Amino acid sequence: MGMIDPRKLEAFRIVVQAGKISSAAKLLHLSQPAVTAQMRALEEECGRPLLQRTSKGVTPNSWGLLLLEAAKQVKDVLGAVETAIREEPAGGDEVVLGAGMTTAAYVVPALFAAYRAVHGPVPFRLQVSNTARVVDWVADGRVPLGMVEGHSRSPRVHLERYLDDELVAVAATSAPGFRRITRAADLAEVPLLMREPGSGTRAIVEEALARVLGASQVLRSEVQLGSNQAVKMAAVAGIGVAFASRWSVRLELAAGTLRILPLRDLRILRAFSWATLSPQLHGAAGRFLAWARHHPPALP
Repeated sequence: MGMIDPRKLEAFRIVVQAGKISSAAKLLHLSQPAVTAQMRALEEECGRPLLQRTSKGVTPNSWGLLLLEAAKQVKDVLGAVETAIREEPAGGDEVVLGAGMTTAAYVVPALFAAYRAVHGPVPFRLQVSNTARVVDWVADGRVPLGMVEGHSRSPRVHLERYLDDELVAVAATSAPGFRRITRAADLAEVPLLMREPGSGTRAIVEEALARVLGASQVLRSEVQLGSNQAVKMAAVAGIGVAFASRWSVRLELAAGTLRILPLRDLRILRAFSWATLSPQLHGAAGRFLAWARHHPPALP
């Protein structure tokens, strides 16, 4: 037996998976006679029948089952090689990371500084946007690794929970009028400062408010800002109430420029998660992720 054509091997795997030549032909975007010819040629190359053919379809015989297992292994190996090539940046050791606004500003810098302290001056490139766009970047292969806010599942990428966070309602300490806010419904009486649509923070706040107030009563933001820093500064200036990550307001809370409004009926917990195309990540980003899993930063 000579070397088996990998294309025929993959076609065989799909034929067995589909159970019918006609169904496999559609999946392979080939004609039914072409797929039949491939199966005949594969059997000739192997020197023995591989499929049992009936009016209901095709099933692998004992030799076919052995070849099927090999076909699955070849597919997995080729997939891993393709992923490694795609995910390894041109710079070789450069770590390329996409991150949401909150994690990019308040989690990633300290994390990467600690990584460089151990591994030396590793080149690093951080691309920043809202959570929805970071997920798109990972799914489209533009970045191998992302850190996103609030997502627990996604049909496009693999998500791995990493850090816990809480979104708290904050207002200027110098604005005593906001101290009367003790329930979610009270927020209707004050300007609400929010990020833009697509922001992970905004999506979670809106979902939490809908659970407490009802979908028809979700509050509409009077002031929409495009960054966490702008939201914080607007809150410090006394313009309104903002929902912010505890990671993002720890300095303002310590300095006394912002205070947390203790909403009795609303607590918003979320997670920061790693986003990858598959659970197995290779290259510089994979090495960084493996280290980060064992060295999560702590919220002061």
